[in-house]
Amino acid sequence: MTGNADGDQERGGVTARASRWRLGALLRRTAIDTRPLRYADYRRIWLGSGVSAIGFAVTAVAVPVQMYAITASSLWVGLIGVAGLVPLLVFALWGGAVADVLDRRKLLLASSLLTWLVTLALLAQALAGLRSPVLLLALVAVQAVGFAVSGPTRQAIIPRLVPAGLVPAAQTLGFTAGSVATVAGPLLAGVVLGRAGGYPVAYAIDAALFTVALWATLRLPPLPPAGDDAAPRSAGLGAVLAGLWYLSTTPILALSFVIDLIAMVLAQPRALFPQVAAERFGGTGAVGWLYSAIAIGAVLGGLSSGWIGRIRRQGLALTAAVVGWGLAVAVAGACRQLWLAVALLALAGAFDLVSSVYRQTIVAVYAPDQMRGRLQGVFLAVVVGGPRLGDLRAGATAALTGPTVAWVSGGIASAVLAVLLAVAYPALRRYQGVRAPG
Repeated sequence: MTGNADGDQERGGVTARASRWRLGALLRRTAIDTRPLRYADYRRIWLGSGVSAIGFAVTAVAVPVQMYAITASSLWVGLIGVAGLVPLLVFALWGGAVADVLDRRKLLLASSLLTWLVTLALLAQALAGLRSPVLLLALVAVQAVGFAVSGPTRQAIIPRLVPAGLVPAAQTLGFTAGSVATVAGPLLAGVVLGRAGGYPVAYAIDAALFTVALWATLRLPPLPPAGDDAAPRSAGLGAVLAGLWYLSTTPILALSFVIDLIAMVLAQPRALFPQVAAERFGGTGAVGWLYSAIAIGAVLGGLSSGWIGRIRRQGLALTAAVVGWGLAVAVAGACRQLWLAVALLALAGAFDLVSSVYRQTIVAVYAPDQMRGRLQGVFLAVVVGGPRLGDLRAGATAALTGPTVAWVSGGIASAVLAVLLAVAYPALRRYQGVRAPG
């Protein structure tokens, strides 16, 4: 009897160890892949970008709130978007060209310093109580210039910091940190701005957190152009046009931009959130949930993204993610229960994270190093411009058909067009990325 009991205990121990091993293997395959953080330079850049993004999100809330407090006009608040968009689109293209000519560490440091100085200027005007809407617009425009140059430069640096097979994981970590900031920053801004002296405190938080990004950039090694013969000699109009020509003659890169425009222009529903919250979900209490749902889904998707870098058919996965985004958005637009709409928008956010990672990875890995800066500039212009065109489409359609039709039809149209694009252009669905090691 004792022998049987010992045997049962031994078999039970083996079974328990096997179960723990299977659970561990499952977690390793599904939990976010943190292997890029083993590389010190990438780890510092990731930390600096993530921390500073929280401060940037605080300022992104504080500026329009301060503008409305000064002017009592939503028109002036709307002009903030115009003031930031125009220089961002222009300098994203030019900044990418500069990133292909100069040492990327120096360029990132210079553009980051410009952004930081603008934040200090915002702090100074708030402390001085200047109450000038024109000054706010000017500072937003200059800040957009710094961001337009630093964004493509930072992204062009990442493939130089980690192996090619870990670029998807590195991009996932970056998008996840950015999504966390998108959730945490506005919440922090709400707490700070609700108190006396809120504007200076908000800008001071941004300035303090941005120093982490400056520290990370200072610690980078020199990053000159990869090849003197391949690198452009100048960052003028010719270099920008050369980057656009290369994009037009490289189908997989062009298609990755087109499918993003399809997803954002047709299926971005955020312009409809205020009206839907008021008419369907009982008022302003619901609007915060609608605005945060996509970012929450992106965070959750990032935390369970260990599989992303192991997918070889990345073009097909990108298409599937855009289709999932569109369908989830469409169903959310038809919901009459707030919790279900938020859940579906969160699902859409998870799909959006996957598509964003693959699109960024295709640009980072497929493009030659001497073109990465310019193509990252185009990528930034698409990422910024697409959602704003989506806001225009959604608002204009809602004025004609109502918010439900505008919301649902956009999601369905984006899913259908993504499928048609993949069918019409086999290069997209057949694209295979570099598999992550391990």
